[in-house]
Amino acid sequence: MFERKSIFERKTGETDIKAVLDLDGQGKVKSATGVGFFDHMLDLLGRHAGFDLELDVRGDLEVDAHHTIEDVAICMGRALKKSLGEKRGINRYGHVILPMDEALVMVALDLSGRGYLGLDASFGASRVGDMDTELVEEFLRSFALNGELTLHVRVLSGRNTHHVIEAIFKGLARALKMAVTRCGGEEVPSTKGVL
Repeated sequence: MFERKSIFERKTGETDIKAVLDLDGQGKVKSATGVGFFDHMLDLLGRHAGFDLELDVRGDLEVDAHHTIEDVAICMGRALKKSLGEKRGINRYGHVILPMDEALVMVALDLSGRGYLGLDASFGASRVGDMDTELVEEFLRSFALNGELTLHVRVLSGRNTHHVIEAIFKGLARALKMAVTRCGGEEVPSTKGVL
């Protein structure tokens, strides 16, 4: 079995990011994006997925957090794709209905090789901490497109915006953990023979 670890770097006029992702880690996350609430969500994602994630991030936060969060998602998505290789012997699919206090979120995904985001969510507050809540959608879309996964997220209930977003990130983590789990064999889980 090959090591499911990768490094992806992206440098633009707005950001300079290096992502190191190990799918078979221990849930250790080192992230200092400059956006505290986002770092908290990334920590939850790594811990609940069992991924080791290291992010070295410099972004134009003097403008706002949009470029930083979007480009972190791009790097994480591409690192995920690279770490999975041909996707031999994995579950491929993952899903969870996850509660976080009064919030309840459904996340379902397919490591299909086709990037797509279906998001049904609304947030009662426009910001949580230092992060605009509209950037949750930007993160999810960029991650799904660059990781080439089909991702559906549906908020079933919830009033507290922090709880709703936390449930989304934890749900994404648990669904990813299920999808990347090795289930035996060396077959690509597709009738096409490729994902």
